[in-house]
Amino acid sequence: MVRSSRPMGEDGAVTSAPQCPDGPTPTPRLIATDLDGTLLRDDQSVSPRTVAALAAAEEAGIEVFFVTGRPARWMDVVADHVHGHGLAICANGAAVVDLHSGREFVQVRALPRTAALSVVEALRAAAPGTSFAVELTTGINYEPAYPPFFKDPGARLAAAEHLLQENTGEDEGPAPVLKLLAHHSEIAPDEFLALARSAAGAYASITRSSPTSLLEISGHGVSKASTLALCCAERGISPDQVVAFGDMPNDVEMLSWAGTSYAMGNAHPDVIAAASGRTVANNEDGVALVIERILAERLARHEA
Repeated sequence: MVRSSRPMGEDGAVTSAPQCPDGPTPTPRLIATDLDGTLLRDDQSVSPRTVAALAAAEEAGIEVFFVTGRPARWMDVVADHVHGHGLAICANGAAVVDLHSGREFVQVRALPRTAALSVVEALRAAAPGTSFAVELTTGINYEPAYPPFFKDPGARLAAAEHLLQENTGEDEGPAPVLKLLAHHSEIAPDEFLALARSAAGAYASITRSSPTSLLEISGHGVSKASTLALCCAERGISPDQVVAFGDMPNDVEMLSWAGTSYAMGNAHPDVIAAASGRTVANNEDGVALVIERILAERLARHEA
């Protein structure tokens, strides 16, 4: 996460940057929010103020979608706060899961293994020292040199080429690959992203959400934005009826697609450039602040 150094006003607003698009915030039909660095505080909690704002939005008939790079198995922190539809978009758009049904996969947009192998080959040549992990619908496995996932102690360790080629032994064949992760310990994060897109962008969609040099690689055309667009189309919701929130490069497409979008006070510069407005940082409940304003303006219009 990129912390903002802009001065804050008495109400916690960033005083040197616009906080919202010109004019009143339109009443949306759907709110789409990233989690880490956006809805969640840095301690991974959902504040009571944010819980109340999400519930109020749902009560007002506004759907809320969590749209995250997290895998489905890491959704416990917000599972209790998904109302109505119960759905969340995970793994940067590679999966839609039903959190009311034990994280059941409703839709999977897999990364073809042949494409993943091409990315591995290209990055090994362009950025020696890159290590990889393979995120499947069944869990994650990674190379011995890859930073270990403390939340996934049962992961298998092997070269990425082996992890992508092996048969899992399941009756239905190998589990779908949701995304490939690539880590480098020496190249700066944005430099690594630019290098990877140049070397391997022909094979897959490449982005990042971590403050470290960790890239997330999905199938071509798979992103938070494209999967959110599919979910909205199923509901007859147009982009101008969506308000979106984010903080990192993997949110850029979603913020550009939504009719109204907010970069958090702690957002990456690319996110600030893509969003139509700004709110305060995740630790200051920036998402809740905007939802509260939307609902207050809606109430005022109804009472006028």
